[in-house]
Amino acid sequence: MSISNNVRDVQNKILDIMKYIDTLCRKNSITYYIMGGTALGAIRHGGFIPWDDDLDIFMTPAEYAKFTDAFNADSHPDFVLQEWRTTPDHLEYAKVRMNNTTFIEEHFKNRKDMHHGIYVDIMMLHKVPENRFIQKLVYLESKFVTLYGLSQRNWRPKTKLQALVLKSLKILPCKLMAKIAYKHIYKYDSFTSGYKYCYWITPAKFKNGLFDASFFSAPADIPFEDTKLLGSEKIKEYLEYRYGDYMKLPPIEAQKAAVHAMIFDTEKNYTEYVR
Repeated sequence: MSISNNVRDVQNKILDIMKYIDTLCRKNSITYYIMGGTALGAIRHGGFIPWDDDLDIFMTPAEYAKFTDAFNADSHPDFVLQEWRTTPDHLEYAKVRMNNTTFIEEHFKNRKDMHHGIYVDIMMLHKVPENRFIQKLVYLESKFVTLYGLSQRNWRPKTKLQALVLKSLKILPCKLMAKIAYKHIYKYDSFTSGYKYCYWITPAKFKNGLFDASFFSAPADIPFEDTKLLGSEKIKEYLEYRYGDYMKLPPIEAQKAAVHAMIFDTEKNYTEYVR
């Protein structure tokens, strides 16, 4: 639900955040890649997917560590870095949020202890060995921490199996198990050869979250709205692998499902709505 704006107004604010991130990254030699629907929008629409209200980028853990140092040193008054390490119930990704804006999602609507500004997502892109057994293990660990994180948000399961798993999580030492899982997920990030990239702390299935290392071997300038953002130099190969016929528009139902916010306002602080 929009209070006084439409999705395009939100996209413009998101783009302001992303331009700041891009400037900070280029200034400090930090590599990122536009990913998922953001990469898809860049190639298919020249910018945002018209009905989408978010923007996602990849960083490796090493590049993200450099980013946090640069962000904290810059201390820009308009932006806040919200990390999973410091915000309970968040999955393993960060958000750069804009102050004095509102973007409230259904599963966080009752959270008064967190920032609810418009944001850009920073997702962690991990390395995993070529060994298929280890890949499957990291995949299962990623799915565990995903479900655990969702369970803490009172997420509604979509299948009987998911409901059963969520019930079992209530009797397991999940915090300890998640800590062990994360340690293993990060274990291979120092590899310099013999690896693929992975991103499974999402609904992504095994194949769709496992990427050839060449997809993210070097960034390139990708036109996006009125600027250029960093993306894979093989962005079209990445999109074909991820989506198949990526130029084909999804059905209307899928377009509606892409909207994340239940309340957004580009002019008022979220404290006006979260009380």
